[in-house]
Amino acid sequence: MNAPIETDVLILGGGPVGMALALDLAHRQVGHLVVEQTDGTITHPRVGTIGPRSMELFRRWGVAKQIRTAGWPGDHPLDAAWVTRVGGHEVYRIPLGTADTRATPEHTPEPDAICPQHWLAPLLAEAVGERLRTRSRLDSFEQRDDHVRATITDLRTGATRAVHARYLVACDGASSPTRKALGIDAPPRHRTQVFRNILFRAPELRSLLGERAALFFFLMLSSSLRFPLRALDGRGLYRLTVGVDDASKSTMDSFELVRRAVAFDTEIEVLSDSEWHLTHRVADSFSAGRVFLTGDAAHTLSPSGGFGMNTGIGSAADLGWKLAATLRGWAGPGLLATYEEERRPVAITSLEEANVNLRRTMDRELPPGLHDDGPRGERIRAAVAEKLERSGARREFDAPGIHFGHTYRSSIVCGEPETEVATGGWRPSARPGARAPHAWLTPTTSTLDLFGRGFVLLSFGTTDGVEAVTRAFADRHVPLETVTCHAPEIHALYERAHVLVRPDGHVAWRGDHLPAELGGLVDKVRGAA
Repeated sequence: MNAPIETDVLILGGGPVGMALALDLAHRQVGHLVVEQTDGTITHPRVGTIGPRSMELFRRWGVAKQIRTAGWPGDHPLDAAWVTRVGGHEVYRIPLGTADTRATPEHTPEPDAICPQHWLAPLLAEAVGERLRTRSRLDSFEQRDDHVRATITDLRTGATRAVHARYLVACDGASSPTRKALGIDAPPRHRTQVFRNILFRAPELRSLLGERAALFFFLMLSSSLRFPLRALDGRGLYRLTVGVDDASKSTMDSFELVRRAVAFDTEIEVLSDSEWHLTHRVADSFSAGRVFLTGDAAHTLSPSGGFGMNTGIGSAADLGWKLAATLRGWAGPGLLATYEEERRPVAITSLEEANVNLRRTMDRELPPGLHDDGPRGERIRAAVAEKLERSGARREFDAPGIHFGHTYRSSIVCGEPETEVATGGWRPSARPGARAPHAWLTPTTSTLDLFGRGFVLLSFGTTDGVEAVTRAFADRHVPLETVTCHAPEIHALYERAHVLVRPDGHVAWRGDHLPAELGGLVDKVRGAA
């Protein structure tokens, strides 16, 4: 019998979140193995937009450029439009420019990117490389004192092999067998709903639309046809989401549904039709012993706003450095527990914001006369547009507070008590627990490029006490880099003379004076205090 495979981290599931964790562990030179039951081929892509914080992480892991150049046309509008039908009356539009013409926001070097899952999956698989094992099934696992013993089967050959991993991370989907095996509940927070995603090709639709093309078309036809029809590749591939509010909707002909949604008499080829259940769940716990949950195994939420996968990628980045620190021996005994402490509140916040977006679509009125030609129809559509503007519909497509605004308030975040000042919206901040702000150090180098491996002490205009900090970290074998910055505009953004940034890019501590007890600071941020 073959000897067991030995690895530090066994990742169950090769979806975007599992692959993100693999990239983070590779970035930290941590041994890992990804087990994926399928062959990795995506025939019915669900993920389409990579959020800006995820793109910042992909920048760290070296694949952001590949995602941006995967194939989305730079001249295709990124707008969201509310329409009676695609090609019919347009009621309301949020102009968002194109990938080529929009300005990069001041708060990030990496705006969101369009990369449907059938492009993203092979791209990430190439980046992960030989550590990904497709067509491999996890049969069982059991926890031992110092490792997890798992059994996997190669579905191509039928051969079974044992794997000994220090930790197991389950990214095995919303119905997660691993979560269930651990006895961890994920109770529903809102009513489960049923939808159909119809994937179709309409090669002439973009040219027929001309200047009216958009990334999202929110239909205003009926209770079932009020959800987005989305451009997937910017050429001719589209996805129509249909609400299944009664049994008859689950059997309606998919071609006829697309014909109802599109006003043009144009070539349409239905490629696939998939029914799925929308659940709103957050697991009661994100770990048990040496097994951790992330991605849909830990939290499922409405796709409205595009927060789901991006929440999972953020969780992977949080867990990755904590696993690496523990495996390297410099983490304190409390560090891994802060994964749930920090990421579970983020999942709940993202879930509720996504549900607000969903309810906005579900509850939208479709008044009689909305489809009428002539002055009466125009008046009705103008009134609906005004309601959409007041409803906060723009938040679904411009939500920096959700992507960047999570401030961790955990046992490894320290510093002076600070109160967030209400400014009418999210703004970048270097408060302890917040994502360290982006600013350009050079035309191509961001402050974010300083962070991502060990801790970084960023000091502004002074090196007083920095040598002592270096010794305190070295005494505990905690990796630290020190950077002195003399740019007054960046100092103004970070607000203090010294800012300590964690390996995931969140602020651990800041102050104008370094603490007298530096060992206590190091122990706090590594989970040993």
